[in-house]
Amino acid sequence: MKAKVIGYLIALVIRAIAFTLRISFDDCCGVSGKTNSEGSVIWVFWHCKVFLMPIVYKEYLLKRKGTVLTSPSRDGQIIVEVMKRFGVHSIRGSSNKSPVKALRESIECLQEKNGGDLAVTPDGPRGPSRVMKLGAIKIAQMANVPIMPITISYSKCIELKTWDNFQIPLPFSRVSVVLHDFHWISKSLTKEEIGESALAIEKVLKSLP
Repeated sequence: MKAKVIGYLIALVIRAIAFTLRISFDDCCGVSGKTNSEGSVIWVFWHCKVFLMPIVYKEYLLKRKGTVLTSPSRDGQIIVEVMKRFGVHSIRGSSNKSPVKALRESIECLQEKNGGDLAVTPDGPRGPSRVMKLGAIKIAQMANVPIMPITISYSKCIELKTWDNFQIPLPFSRVSVVLHDFHWISKSLTKEEIGESALAIEKVLKSLP
């Protein structure tokens, strides 16, 4: 019950702040105009940018079914409650807890007919901050779907004293949202090549502050 109340309040705050923001949106891969029937995608973005992602989904990706991979922790449950209020489904699990279950459900979500996209914070749930872990890479490789890096930048924001320096945009800030080109992860890649792919995606995600 406590998580539901906190999730409801956070969703209210997100909507209130987002109403004042001046958002510029750049869809480099054309996914925002398509439905999941044209292919599922994995969205990756840094954990510190989670605040605005429900609005990005609601405003630009609502034609697509979105599912977020969250940790089974109490904080993860709050994220579930927030996302639920924006029409986003959830899968619980992480590299530390329930990894096999999360991997299986993530692949099923991406491969089912008219299935959904999967949203992943590749540096979550506990860091290190802005370092691309291999979880999303493995899911993309096994499900044969592309990874779409998403960058979000605020002209003015508050940075919380958390492990990821979580960012909350100030009202009336300018915001830049970019959906970058797809990264396909071939099943034939070597371990070294997978590491290179992770670094390439990390570089894109670091292209905006």
